[in-house]
Amino acid sequence: MHNQLQYISQGNTVEEQVYNIHKALDNGCDWIQMRFKKNYSDDAFTLAEAVKMLCKEYLATFIINDNVYLAKQLEADGVHLGLSDMSVEEARLILGKTKIIGGTANTFEDVLQRTTENCDYIGLGPFQFTNTKQNLSPILGLEGYRSIIGQMQAKNIQIPIYAIGGITLENVESLMETGIHGIAVSGLITQTENASQLINQLNDKLYVTI
Repeated sequence: MHNQLQYISQGNTVEEQVYNIHKALDNGCDWIQMRFKKNYSDDAFTLAEAVKMLCKEYLATFIINDNVYLAKQLEADGVHLGLSDMSVEEARLILGKTKIIGGTANTFEDVLQRTTENCDYIGLGPFQFTNTKQNLSPILGLEGYRSIIGQMQAKNIQIPIYAIGGITLENVESLMETGIHGIAVSGLITQTENASQLINQLNDKLYVTI
């Protein structure tokens, strides 16, 4: 079973990334997706090495965004692929059958594609506007999630769906009621001044609705 709370890392430098990831881990988040704008630089390798050690220390899942070869090199737990990244099939050939491969989706058609590709979970979004990502796909809102989850249920499609994009603490319960598995957040955790309280509150809202 995949954790219900994912932290997608932020930071323009290795130091900022490590600080933010360490903060998330130290306060109870045990699924880290390393997302680094310099994904194909030497800094990315340095960062990934550090994050792998941190995740091992905290017994957390370590996912790398986009860079399949870096995930292979460092034996990360898996990768997360955008719709314009490497195909899930190709990533599976590189990483093997045991690694986690997540994929982005914005529509029900994307969900069908990801399901056909046999990815392990789907990051479906964006829920609402977010500054974290440029070239944002169309906003889904609660009705978008209800519609897509409903279509999945009608076709008996069972794959963990994570809501992503501009999620706040106040949104979690209503999002979970749509039938998603969990949430992926970035700025919410990065920018909080009380990570311990926030992550506890998020987990309380996520796990109480199982």
